[in-house]
Amino acid sequence: MDNAKLLADLRLEMVTVCQKIFNRGLTSATSGNLSARLPGRPEQVLIKRTGKSFGDVHPEDFLLVDLEGNVLEGEGKPSKELFFHLAIYRRRPEVNAVLHGHSPYTTAYVLAKGELPLVTVAAELSLVKVPVVGYAPPGSQELAGMVGTAFEEPGVKAAVLLRHGYITVGQDCHGAFYLADVLEDNAKTAFLLAQLSR
Repeated sequence: MDNAKLLADLRLEMVTVCQKIFNRGLTSATSGNLSARLPGRPEQVLIKRTGKSFGDVHPEDFLLVDLEGNVLEGEGKPSKELFFHLAIYRRRPEVNAVLHGHSPYTTAYVLAKGELPLVTVAAELSLVKVPVVGYAPPGSQELAGMVGTAFEEPGVKAAVLLRHGYITVGQDCHGAFYLADVLEDNAKTAFLLAQLSR
C-alpha cells in the first residue's frame, strides 16, 4: 500500500475516533489531542492540528510530523502538546497511538485526592496502575519530560496530568480511546464510592 493511501486511511480512522471521544465527553471545546504512528513507518506520526475541536475534525486537520517534530505534510500548526506525544513514541516503540483529553471526573478526582484508585475490574485489568504527572505549563518541554518519564515503564497505559486531564496510549487509536473511556468510568465510580461512604 502506498504512503498516500496509508495516510488517507489513518486520517479517516482518526476522524471517527475523535468524534467518539468528543461524544463520550472525554474532552471539550478545542482541548485535547490525538496522534498515531503511520503503519509501516514508525518514525512518522499524524497529530491533530491546534485549535480544532474533536467534535468537528476533518481529515486535513491531522498533520504528518517526524519524531523530531518537523511538519512533513499538512497546513497549520500541530497541537502544542506535540512534544509529549513524541516523548512517549521515542520511549515506547510498541505504542502506536497517544490520546490526551480533559475529562471531568478523572481530572477532579486526582486534583482533590492526589491519586486515582482503580476501583472497577475493567480498570484494574486494563490499566494496572495510573501514575500522576505533576503540573507544568501546557506545551512546555518540562511537561514533555515529565510525561516521558511517566511512560518509560512498558506497563503504563494511562497517566493523569495534575489540573490537565489524562493521557492514554494504545496499539491503535481505538485502543487509546477505549482506555480513556475505562479511565473516566473508573474515576466516576471512585467519586460515587467516596460520596456513598460518607
